[in-house]
Amino acid sequence: MDKIDLKIIRLLQENGRLTNQDLAEAVNLSPSPCLRRTRALEASGVIKGYAAIVDEKAFGLPITVFVQIRLSEHTGPAVQAFEAKIRDIDRILDCYVVTGSDDYILRVLTRDLADYERFVRESLHCIPGIASIDTSFAYGTVKRSMILPQPGLS
Repeated sequence: MDKIDLKIIRLLQENGRLTNQDLAEAVNLSPSPCLRRTRALEASGVIKGYAAIVDEKAFGLPITVFVQIRLSEHTGPAVQAFEAKIRDIDRILDCYVVTGSDDYILRVLTRDLADYERFVRESLHCIPGIASIDTSFAYGTVKRSMILPQPGLS
């Protein structure tokens, strides 16, 4: 990827609804080469798709919860079964395998404390092999970005 590709990616992350004409003007290309570059970035998997960014509070899910999970065993089948169950739960937006005392961190959105309790009781407690569930509620957001940093920049 060159500087033009990086600029195309940045601009589309900022506004995925840019027309090819506007994008071409912003990166100082004519529309045809700009479209070829964008299609190549899509075909190579660098650009995976386009989506609307929905405001969680306006949507009715104002509380962000980080859930730390530790498994009781770490055999291949136990891990695979846990991860398969997690993938099937729509309420879990992100699931990361982490180092440290926990094995996974989940990001969940919820309406309120009672809604989170239902989620834990009806979804997480049903998954075999969980040794512990620890919860942290986010009470504010300092920064949240959907725009990836440019390679080589800090």
